Amino acid sequence: MNLENLSLPELKQLQQDVALAIAEFEKRQKAAALAELEALADAKGFSLKELLQSTGPSRKRGPVPPKYRDPENPAQLWSGRGRKPKWFEAALKAGKTPEDLRI
Repeated sequence: MNLENLSLPELKQLQQDVALAIAEFEKRQKAAALAELEALADAKGFSLKELLQSTGPSRKRGPVPPKYRDPENPAQLWSGRGRKPKWFEAALKAGKTPEDLRI
């Protein structure tokens, strides 16, 4: 096919036809892969849906109550998770223990 002999509308139509052909090809490939996976799961005695379900409860962390308070600024709190705040590190360098800062 010589693209140089095509007009602009013909080129645009060809572009749409190619995009549609690619989408249909991918759809067929996905369907074939899904059928293959379902057959493999069935051969092992499972359904594909059963294999794709979560095996346990998801572990989501909720808010944690604060464990430490800045003695110089009681509004500054820290839960003990994550990076140590600067005020906590400064208090440790000043000789305080984490138990001294505990709420």
